[in-house]
Amino acid sequence: MLTVGFPAAAFATNCYVLAPAAGEECLIVDPGIGVEDRLAEVLRQHRLRPAAVLLTHGHVDHVSSVTPVCAAGGVAAYIHADDHYRLKDPLGTLAPELLAMLQQQFGPAATWQEPSEVVDLAGGQRLTLAGMDISVLHAPGHTEGSVMFGVPYVPDGTADEAGVRTTMLSGDVLFAGSIGRTDLPGGDGAAMTRSLTDVVLPLPDDTLVLPGHGPATTIARERATNPYLQGLTQ
Repeated sequence: MLTVGFPAAAFATNCYVLAPAAGEECLIVDPGIGVEDRLAEVLRQHRLRPAAVLLTHGHVDHVSSVTPVCAAGGVAAYIHADDHYRLKDPLGTLAPELLAMLQQQFGPAATWQEPSEVVDLAGGQRLTLAGMDISVLHAPGHTEGSVMFGVPYVPDGTADEAGVRTTMLSGDVLFAGSIGRTDLPGGDGAAMTRSLTDVVLPLPDDTLVLPGHGPATTIARERATNPYLQGLTQ
């Protein structure tokens, strides 16, 4: 399986491209701020054809480029139904000072337009896209519609651990050594605790985690060292 990850131009948000192999259809996950040129380079280099754009949640640092990326590939954006509303105006929930900072760095925001085709997801759903079977795990807390996407393949060159069976794109639910914040609009600390207990902890130890920010990790490592998982029971 071919997996390429790279950071966006702001907030170090990870954008991922997954495909069964070079020259095949691919999935694009969380195209954030300023990723279009780098993404186009990755697609050209590996001769990939987009089949869908998957969004772990609707925050602007994860969806900023979704409309042009979907339009360029002629594909739909997939997002949990509870976060679909965020695609109507992802800048609307930003604090004024943060919006001003982004506009200073990247210029005034153009008129936002939602992707022409958006597919609403539900927890427990299974998808087959780009020749890959994808599971949708609803894990609210960071936002109402935060999800993790499970892919039963091992990305080449991504992990040192032997025997990894599943890759989990965790968005801002779980990071190496941390979790997503819950103090933004739509965040819920109690919901995050439930998600960590009922969704994250039951995952197999050899699950490879590709988070929305920061380096890859495994469930085994996070179970043993992540302070936000300590004291939780399945």
